[in-house]
Amino acid sequence: MIVHQTFLDAVLALEGYGDEAGFTFVHADGSERFIGWKSLSDEIRWRGRQLLAGGMTRGDRLALIIPQPDEFVLTFLAAVTVGVVPVPLYPPLALGRLETYLDSTARILETADVHTLVTTTQVEKLLWALHARVPDLKDLTTVEKLAARRPAEGGLLAAGDVRVDDPVFLQFTSGSTAAPKGVIVTQGSLVANCRAILGDGLAFDRAKDKGVSWLPLYHDMGLIGFVLAPVTGAVPVVFIPTLSFVKRPTLWMDVVHKHRGTMTFAPNFAFARLTKRATPADLARWDLSCLKAVGCGAEPIHPGTMQAFVEKMAPAGLKPESLLPCYGMAEATLAMTFVDLDAPLTVDTIDADVCYEERRAQPPLASGSGQLLELVSCGKPFPGHEIGIFGDDDRRLGEREIGEIRFRGPSVAGGYFRNPEATRATFGADGWLRTGDLGYLADGELYISGRKKDILIIHGRNYYPQAIEWLAEEIAGVRKGNVVVFSVPGSDTEEVVLVAETTAVDVVERARIAQQVKTHLNAALSLVVGDVVLLAVGQLPKTSSGKLQRRKTREQYLGGTLGSEGDRTLGGNAARLAIARHVIAGVAARLGHRASNLWPWWPTTMLRRFSAAEKD
Repeated sequence: MIVHQTFLDAVLALEGYGDEAGFTFVHADGSERFIGWKSLSDEIRWRGRQLLAGGMTRGDRLALIIPQPDEFVLTFLAAVTVGVVPVPLYPPLALGRLETYLDSTARILETADVHTLVTTTQVEKLLWALHARVPDLKDLTTVEKLAARRPAEGGLLAAGDVRVDDPVFLQFTSGSTAAPKGVIVTQGSLVANCRAILGDGLAFDRAKDKGVSWLPLYHDMGLIGFVLAPVTGAVPVVFIPTLSFVKRPTLWMDVVHKHRGTMTFAPNFAFARLTKRATPADLARWDLSCLKAVGCGAEPIHPGTMQAFVEKMAPAGLKPESLLPCYGMAEATLAMTFVDLDAPLTVDTIDADVCYEERRAQPPLASGSGQLLELVSCGKPFPGHEIGIFGDDDRRLGEREIGEIRFRGPSVAGGYFRNPEATRATFGADGWLRTGDLGYLADGELYISGRKKDILIIHGRNYYPQAIEWLAEEIAGVRKGNVVVFSVPGSDTEEVVLVAETTAVDVVERARIAQQVKTHLNAALSLVVGDVVLLAVGQLPKTSSGKLQRRKTREQYLGGTLGSEGDRTLGGNAARLAIARHVIAGVAARLGHRASNLWPWWPTTMLRRFSAAEKD
């Protein structure tokens, strides 16, 4: 049972545990680093005092761009011990688009009023150009330099030094808007949500349970779900590098099997990827009977993906009832609803026409006519929390009526950092958090039907993009989980555009797939699709956490720049040259010289260094 009133209390309590259990970090080469609870406590206190030695004070924001999970966790928790507010940011993933990354990061640093950024030596060179973009950024340091500092005397917080409404960290949403919003995760909301996740949702047992996660730690599901919640309950966790999972999805269950993990979570796309990649040999060597909770959230949950995953993993001993769909968002700290442990996967089949036109979730008629829509139950709200469905007129709706999902309870975060207007619009004055998602309640369980802003209105009829995208995935050649639908102005009315990734490269084959998509959607929904655009793998715009960006895809379509995504590696001289130029610009900003003055003698040296880094 979690009894802490603030997250700081939970961090301070780690000192009282031994080193028999703790966090295990799997490195890219397969080696592991184990840090027991007592050792973790000692290390983060030491690092906290090192932050103070660098001039930071309580309440300052500290940006973290640290790819290595162990260094990220230690630095994040160190900041908490001295009252510094961490701002987790994703590292430069698409190095060929470094300019866009730096612009986005600069906007967040300015919004959060960050003066100090901690990264690693390998990444530092790519970030120097931030000095020119963010004048108030005074210190861009590394974990290596931080470790060399002599710690300050004192400065550590004690129990009772923080209030429940004090911020723990700022979680910036992973969208691509020009005005980023930082969610204030407070001491009280964090503890309330961690208590709900571990206690009410997972019924954790410190002596038996162990988490396994490959989720990125700059994203709320990876950070809160597998770092901060486990800290509040002293639950051991094994961390897999995110890129290691991306390269080899089966590593996920390799680690679950080896460490006898009982709890793991991932977005819908990860289940599809693992189902596709797991071989009979993998299934024969895995024993997954240890898993009691395999959570799925962070993006729309496809019933077919869940069912295929359960069927594929059954020979390895996975219990079907271990699958745990859930729903949450950063503004609610993290989780809002969980399916009950040991409950079977529940899929609600409704009449699509009634759903779109009347905004009601009506079961199909006995005649069997009409298009059907299948939605997965995301469970019930936690004790002390409440889910409500509201119409556009703010009237609370009844059973199976579709409207905006709203949420209230102690897990609701403290608003947006220094953004009162956005805070009023989303968090409201009535206690209800406005999610912007559409859904309904049936027998007390929540079903998500789409995003309020993403509804397509074609010839006066409403369509949810999610349903169209799932139907398109049924066509061979269309990559599952990589389809985006939106509307654009047409000659008479809005026209539907569908953009998808495909592995097909032949022009004739692509044309055939596109026509099949149009025919299939017309037959299923009586929907005429104006254009189908097929892209290569990796070219659809996505957030740093892997979510598809419908709005950005639409902007690229209208701007004629679709297909510009996907340069995600350091390979190729063009990418290396772009990186070298950014490094030079950063150095110039620090030295007060024009980049052109440095250009003649820097490129060759920098290209050699980055080539070596790539090999490492």
